[in-house]
Amino acid sequence: MHYFCAMKRHLILFSLLLGCLAGTCAQLTRSLSEHIRTVQVIVAGDPLLPPVAQLGKRVEIGFDALTHEYTRYIYKVEFCNADWTVCDDIFESDYLSGFNNQPIEDYETSFNTTVLYTHYRLRFPNEDTRLLLPGNYRVSVYADERDASDEPVLEACFSLYAPEMSIQAEVSNNTDIDFNQRHQQVTYALNYGQRRVIDPQRELHTLVMQNRRRDNAVTDLPPNITKGNGAEWTHRRELIFPAGAEFHNFEILDVRLNGMNVDRMAWVDEQYHATLFAVTPQHNYTYDPDADGAYIIRHSGDEDNATMSEYLFVHFLLETPRLDGGDVYVTGLWDNGFPDPQCLMHYDEQLHAYECGILLKQGYYNYQFLQPDAHGVGHTARTEGDFYQTENEYQILVYHRPQGARYDALVGYARVQSNANR
Repeated sequence: MHYFCAMKRHLILFSLLLGCLAGTCAQLTRSLSEHIRTVQVIVAGDPLLPPVAQLGKRVEIGFDALTHEYTRYIYKVEFCNADWTVCDDIFESDYLSGFNNQPIEDYETSFNTTVLYTHYRLRFPNEDTRLLLPGNYRVSVYADERDASDEPVLEACFSLYAPEMSIQAEVSNNTDIDFNQRHQQVTYALNYGQRRVIDPQRELHTLVMQNRRRDNAVTDLPPNITKGNGAEWTHRRELIFPAGAEFHNFEILDVRLNGMNVDRMAWVDEQYHATLFAVTPQHNYTYDPDADGAYIIRHSGDEDNATMSEYLFVHFLLETPRLDGGDVYVTGLWDNGFPDPQCLMHYDEQLHAYECGILLKQGYYNYQFLQPDAHGVGHTARTEGDFYQTENEYQILVYHRPQGARYDALVGYARVQSNANR
């Protein structure tokens, strides 16, 4: 069909719009090159988990370079503040034992795939590098043949925590602006444990996210109740989130067969294409089990998934008259951070639908449609609806920098599910 797009067109679009992402949202795991795809941070061997692990646990970074030609990639580890700016107040030897700027030596070429790629893996801790402090880490990967600009080809971000403070949290549909309608409200209490906190408003840095999203995250909200050994965030309007809708999902295990929620498969211009069933905006809540935006790379054989899974163009369709409210993006945890220029949808007058084709690797994916406002915050009100019954996962991270300390230590971490007792 006419909306099938050649790979070359998408790679050109990626390179032209990449500058829109450079220098923004530096805390995001993302590719910075049109030749680098499927950048993942996996903790405890589970790709569905957020990129947060207890200090000392294994963290794996994986990515694909779209070629069988070997490139010597070098990784650089940086320790970051709670706001993901680089921490200049400590030395490398404070947060890292061993060596930095080392080559990635674990790599393997794809096998029996139409799109040739080489999969690279990097694990922490490894024989060269061990991370020492609880907090935020950014790993930048460079091609060894660096040019004068010295730009990385990707950034992978994760957090390591020390469980020194405990968090009790809940999500309610009875919010301070409505009851069982379109919103959910987070309430949480923090116990300092053995940590001494004199001035909570200055010493504590907090982050509350809905489904790992950064665009609508709430940062550094001061507590409204303080106690001798803790603090509470209750009845805070800032912690009211639009409830959204359940993620859509699809799965492609065999490129010759229609997978879950796949309308048709095609071979066009020496490239596999998968067209998903069209989605229409919801007027009523529909329960559909999902992974809150996460994805898993796999194929029908379910072995050597990293090197035997195929790349193909996946075509998304949102069937609706043109929507007020601006641009529409298809998004998930695979999209390098919302809004990704590659995920901008275009309205097709013949199809009466928004459509977009994206190069993705075989597997199971969650996705939804968002419209960003003037501040870059995505909304589902017109594209998906907002329903209080939606199951969302909220992540809460607490950093502590006492007076005189030189870095933000991640000392509290919690995940809480809305409507968990369905």
